[in-house]
Amino acid sequence: MSSLFDRLELISEHGCHGGVQRFYQHASGEIGLPMRFALFLPPQALAGQAVPLLSFLAGLTCSEETATMKAGAQRLAAQLGLALLMPDTSPRNTGVDSEDHHWDFGAGAGFYLDATQPPWSGHWCMESYLLKELLPAVVAEFRLDGARLGITGHSMGGHGALTLALRHPGVFRSVSALAPICAPTQCPWGHKAFTGYLGQDESTWVEHDASRLMAAQQTAPYPGGILIDQGLADQFLAEQLHPEAFEAACAQVGQPLTLRRHPGYDHGYYFISSFIDDHLRHHAQALTC
Repeated sequence: MSSLFDRLELISEHGCHGGVQRFYQHASGEIGLPMRFALFLPPQALAGQAVPLLSFLAGLTCSEETATMKAGAQRLAAQLGLALLMPDTSPRNTGVDSEDHHWDFGAGAGFYLDATQPPWSGHWCMESYLLKELLPAVVAEFRLDGARLGITGHSMGGHGALTLALRHPGVFRSVSALAPICAPTQCPWGHKAFTGYLGQDESTWVEHDASRLMAAQQTAPYPGGILIDQGLADQFLAEQLHPEAFEAACAQVGQPLTLRRHPGYDHGYYFISSFIDDHLRHHAQALTC
């Protein structure tokens, strides 16, 4: 058993499409506090196969429960033989009062980076938590295939999926996103988060901006392609998301990108549930070959 999960606590377990949906809590060394995650194991994993793992990173104000309960990903994941990991989006019960530090996102705004500025630097280490702690331990504990990892996410989680995939080459074989924050150095959400977590020096921000990271690539990092879906009725599209910036960066370096724009769809989970199957198939094509 991995050291991370010496005190792994099963919160609940539910039969789901021939597999099992579980919710766990564990003590995190990177965060320094208890953390929660959701894990769907398809029937193939229950039968002993080392299946690939797709991580779904949720957005602002969300938790490990949000996509697990609203996206409807388990049915097709069971057919495709994909395990699904839904981590929480930030530390909880930290003792830091966000209002005292002019922070209005509230719980669930980890931005999938390691904060360098107090008081956030004490516990807001989501990048290290995911890459160094949670993913390796989940793969080991549940005997998944660590060579076949994919990552996707929504909004802030889409930002996390794109930036983590670009910042950690070789870890993920496939990447996609739904309505991601593509250029956080250019939007109010990003400015607020980066100022709080990383400080006033904007040169440190670009390392967590997917469009800037992509533009700095020498060759296409994901030659099999990246999939992004974006609703055109999304109330955050013009001011916060900027998919056109990521599209331009991909074109600059020759990165294959499928960016689909959908009239009538907003930012919520009706949109996500409408297109999640395409994302599962995108990852399955890369992870099951």
